Amino acid sequence: MNYHALADLVLAIHALFIVFVVCGGLLALRWRSVVWLHLPAVAWAVLLEVMGWLCPLTPLEQSLRRAAGASSYSGSFIEHYLVQLIYPVGLTRTIQLYLAAAVIILNIVVYWFVITQRRKNR
Repeated sequence: MNYHALADLVLAIHALFIVFVVCGGLLALRWRSVVWLHLPAVAWAVLLEVMGWLCPLTPLEQSLRRAAGASSYSGSFIEHYLVQLIYPVGLTRTIQLYLAAAVIILNIVVYWFVITQRRKNR
């Protein structure tokens, strides 16, 4: 079995999930049915951030990398792959909570547009 390819697939799914959480509300402007997938995804992502939990995809990716004979990493997916790109140096619990709040606020704004557009079309 190609564990390295499976680990990369989990990594890609994880990254797509994060993009969907952040930007998925915009899809709801076009396709209303996306709301039923997006809102639970947002709730799950916010819960993970607020509670400080690891996403289950992180240990899965790490174990697949170890099974492939590659080195693994410690911490979360976000800490390993995204901290240097989107988070400031010295990620703290407070910053995590601000990020969770930003996701919530962004989605409230987007869904406000979805609701007002839907009312306007009636």
